[in-house]
Amino acid sequence: MERFLIFIKHHARFLWIIIEWGNGVVFSVLYRAGLLRVLPGVFREFTLEPFTFKRLSSANAGQLWVLINNQDLGDLEFFHPHGHDLESVKKQFNVKAFLMMGVFEGSNLIGYFFLRFFSNRKCFVGRLIDKNYRGRGIGNVMNTIMYQIAWRMNFRCLSTISRNNRLVMQAHSGNSHIRVIKELHDDYMLVEFIRE
Repeated sequence: MERFLIFIKHHARFLWIIIEWGNGVVFSVLYRAGLLRVLPGVFREFTLEPFTFKRLSSANAGQLWVLINNQDLGDLEFFHPHGHDLESVKKQFNVKAFLMMGVFEGSNLIGYFFLRFFSNRKCFVGRLIDKNYRGRGIGNVMNTIMYQIAWRMNFRCLSTISRNNRLVMQAHSGNSHIRVIKELHDDYMLVEFIRE
């Protein structure tokens, strides 16, 4: 199923939009209330001074666009949860089963992470940290927040990772939660993050 959805996302955009809309409706009916119950506790429990981790709103679209477009092109080669242009970023806030979160230093957005939920109780995670803030433990907290939201909602927590993505492979090299489920085409892997 995951291979099919990945193929649709990358090769049949119109069909993907329909699937994402339908999935969003089902997710909202079945799981939105649970998500809203889980979020406050997770954000309170997992922190890292002096940074603030919180849900993004459409008011943050411009900041998110700036963050994405201030990164080196090589850092974005494998990062495609949505388009990088401002219009695509704005539209993503309307996707009901896509949780967009940010990391702030004061009022500056310095990290972006997300969960893409599916109504079959699976979700996919991803993250991006500003190139000037890497190596400070921010990614570990982002991971913990994403995993805990998924696990507390009883969702499987997944990602597709390219073996050619040096930064992500390095970031996950010591991740005790990661398990490779299957190999995909073009040197990609489907991985699951599991509780110890």
